[in-house]
Amino acid sequence: MSILEQEEIQRRLAALPEWSTDGESLIREYSAADFPAAIALVDRVAVVAEEVGHHPDIDVRWRTVTFRLSTHSAGGITEADVEMAGRVEGVIGAA
Repeated sequence: MSILEQEEIQRRLAALPEWSTDGESLIREYSAADFPAAIALVDRVAVVAEEVGHHPDIDVRWRTVTFRLSTHSAGGITEADVEMAGRVEGVIGAA
C-alpha cells in the first residue's frame, strides 16, 4: 500500500473536517460525556477496527479520546487510514 501525497491527504480531509494531520498520521480528538462513554466509544471503534483489520492508536485521558491513524508498515498515511477515519466518524456519529 502506497503513502498518499500531502495534497491528496488534504483533499480527502475536506470530507473529514474533525480530522487533522501532523504529516505522518491522521488525528481526531473527541470529548465524550464522561469516562464510561469514552471507553464505550473505544470499544465500538475496536470492533470496527477488527472487522477491517486496520487499528488506530488510541489515547484515553479521562473523557478525551484521541485517535491516530498511520499505516506503520508503509511508513505514513495510506488509503486504509482515510477509510478507517471515515469509519471512526461513523461510530462517533452514532454515539
